[in-house]
Amino acid sequence: MSEIVQNDQPAEERRFSGLAASPGIGIGKAFVHGGVTAEPEAYRVEQGDVEGEIARLEVALVETRKQIEQLQEQVGRTANGHREASIFDAHLLMLEDRSVLDEVISIVRGERVNIDSACYRTINNYIAVLRVSDDVYLKQRVVDFEDVMRRILRNLSLRHPADQRVRHPHVLIAHELTPSDTAAMDRSLVMGFATEVGGSTAHTAIIARSLGLPAVLGLRGICDAIHTGDSLLIDGYDGILIINPSPETLTVYDALADEKNSAAKRLEDIRDSKPETSDGREITLSANIEFEHEVSIAKENGAQGIGLYRTEFFYMHDGDMPSEDHQAENYSRVVSGIEPDGVIIRTVDIGGDKLPAGVSEPEANPFLGWRGVRLTLARVEMFKAQLRAILRAGAAGNVSVMFPMLSTLDEMKRCRLLLEECADELVREGVEHSREIDVGAMIEVPSAALISDQIAGEVDFLSVGTNDLIQYTMAVDRDNDQVASLYQPLNPAVIRLLRMTVSAGHEKKIWVGVCGEMASDLLCIPLLVGLGFDEFSVSAPRVPSVKHALRSLSYDECKAMATEALKYSGQEDILASCRALAMESYPELLSR
Repeated sequence: MSEIVQNDQPAEERRFSGLAASPGIGIGKAFVHGGVTAEPEAYRVEQGDVEGEIARLEVALVETRKQIEQLQEQVGRTANGHREASIFDAHLLMLEDRSVLDEVISIVRGERVNIDSACYRTINNYIAVLRVSDDVYLKQRVVDFEDVMRRILRNLSLRHPADQRVRHPHVLIAHELTPSDTAAMDRSLVMGFATEVGGSTAHTAIIARSLGLPAVLGLRGICDAIHTGDSLLIDGYDGILIINPSPETLTVYDALADEKNSAAKRLEDIRDSKPETSDGREITLSANIEFEHEVSIAKENGAQGIGLYRTEFFYMHDGDMPSEDHQAENYSRVVSGIEPDGVIIRTVDIGGDKLPAGVSEPEANPFLGWRGVRLTLARVEMFKAQLRAILRAGAAGNVSVMFPMLSTLDEMKRCRLLLEECADELVREGVEHSREIDVGAMIEVPSAALISDQIAGEVDFLSVGTNDLIQYTMAVDRDNDQVASLYQPLNPAVIRLLRMTVSAGHEKKIWVGVCGEMASDLLCIPLLVGLGFDEFSVSAPRVPSVKHALRSLSYDECKAMATEALKYSGQEDILASCRALAMESYPELLSR
């Protein structure tokens, strides 16, 4: 924690709440950074200059690769930074995606437009697809594309001015920061940062945690509320930004810093401990990932395998579906990397407003549209290529498959039949694989929860995706600020569906997990334990705190609390009960 400096002139303290993205406390003067990528000017080029424009792109790509590799090396030199450095592998792969580069070159040759404009238009089209997605994880990949595009554009033209550099300690405020922005920060000068957009599982947040930079994201309008030179305090534990902190506030945060440092040491000490409750109930604690490099992050945080491997990002390029071989190689590396623990691969959940080009046109109501198994069951060859790849990955270790967005029993049966068909084909072809893989169903739609007893008879496990289950149960778009108050994880309707699902699974003697955000919500964990969930799957950086919470709770106490909670008529009473038990069990992890 930086040295506390009193304000020269007393000013009113103001507080803003956002998303706690990276833990820690940072104090310093504000520096408000623009960081917006402007659209380059478009102009026609002479036919004889077309190849010169293309050559400019190749030179810019070489320079961009060099810059990214330098950042990768810089991050890798930090404590525990080698795993976060692999994030930039995705950036390097973007530079080698010939489908993207060929599209840029095609525009230059066909329209005789300058390379800067063609590059911006092409990459921005990919960004537009991701930006309107209702999947938070895909939305957070926008910043990666923007990062690469901004570097290429800067290297294409000398007209772009150099970045502003701040030579004194400061708290950085920005609308948005790319992973490169974050990695390039001077830890001796940047006390922390806050942005208007972003989420706790974005690459920027991961790198911030690696560098030990306190960060708060999702503070809408903060760039207008803060001016360069304002005194700021960043609370990355509770997601709070304070303008003009008072002497009393600074004293409180001095004590909090000491308390949190002690708690962090305790989390590190239990990394290899079992995530079982204080009275002996064993619970599996896995990690959610979406990229191969996150396997090492999961292992180093003490996860017991991968409880959710999302595969949507493979499918977001220009209609060029990944081949079966490409998928099989990727899945096999992930499976081998986490051995002896297992990997649960979720079949692709594209659809609605997150469709790759060439699959279908955007829908008027994508949240209730053609997505998940509704789409893949209609695109049988595409679906079978993924199922065959998953079966082939089973030869490398312990792999399971689960199907998203099920709403009927017939959908589940059709998925199983296709899986069996794929296994039979691989046998006839003599392709190495394993058909002894567990099959799971994701419970994300109220109709699936209501017939979970029937679905449980067709599978080896159930996994609840709480984000969508809450959204569909409450009829709320969780990204719509106007109805955000109705997105209630602890609404009685939601927890009754959760209880129904757990009971259905246990009656069929199968395990039931939870892989949505509720699983890592420290206030929701006592209820989920009490309802009887057997497995929690959370983002890899959250594994240590969730493990500590599980080990601090008594299953019997949680069960009694959950039984009472099922009788309540409102979320407030349920939340109060959860908070009371959480504060009693692990107060050091919670807000004051």
